Amino acid sequence: MTIQTAIPPERVPLSSGIFMTENKSLVSGQKSLLQDLSPAELTRVVGRARRKTLPAGATLFEQGAQHDGIFIIETGCVRVFYTSASGREITLAYWNPGNFVGGPDVLNGGTHMWSGVTATETGVLMLPSRELRQLILEIPALAVGIIEGLSFKGKCYSALAQILGTRSVTERLAHLLLQLAEIYGRPTDNGIFIDAAFTHVDLAHIVGATRQWVTMMLKRLQSRGAVTCSRGRIYVLDRDMLLALETKG
Repeated sequence: MTIQTAIPPERVPLSSGIFMTENKSLVSGQKSLLQDLSPAELTRVVGRARRKTLPAGATLFEQGAQHDGIFIIETGCVRVFYTSASGREITLAYWNPGNFVGGPDVLNGGTHMWSGVTATETGVLMLPSRELRQLILEIPALAVGIIEGLSFKGKCYSALAQILGTRSVTERLAHLLLQLAEIYGRPTDNGIFIDAAFTHVDLAHIVGATRQWVTMMLKRLQSRGAVTCSRGRIYVLDRDMLLALETKG
């Protein structure tokens, strides 16, 4: 039987994911978890994992549930989010191929601190904690990758806490639109089209606002000529105006 290996490093997107941060190096600075493994080591990891393909909206793990390993993203995208006791959600990040989700307690069988769902059809390699522990002992490059991955995520979530605590919601929305335009932007005659399916609810969960506020603010930005919104499609018309809002609110 031929074992299909994980996504090749050269196919990992330039963006590690979508999350609120002022540090641009975090957006594109994370390499694939399996990038430094030899072909033989990669085959061993894949052989211990369970490959799954899930539709958009499928739950990988739930806040409060028992840890049972990690999920290495091969294709697609995973949204991780925290839900408060009142039911309000805050998106921590959207993670792209090459990243793993299911931490931070990847080995000791604790409970999940947040939830993870697929944002699009997504392919993952599921590594149970028991298998992961053994592989880490056998493959130093994998151990280093796990440490670097957890360190990177710690920096991202720290950056999220900093920006939520020091930026107004208007600044955060302007910042997010600029980030999405940089990662997913496609020049058109109508402006820079954000070629990604983010609803007003999605944007609200990222910036820490309500859907109603995001809709109102996008209408206001449209009236000022900064963006155009039509049928769920967002075009950035004036980056300088968004940059000014990003810094001044």
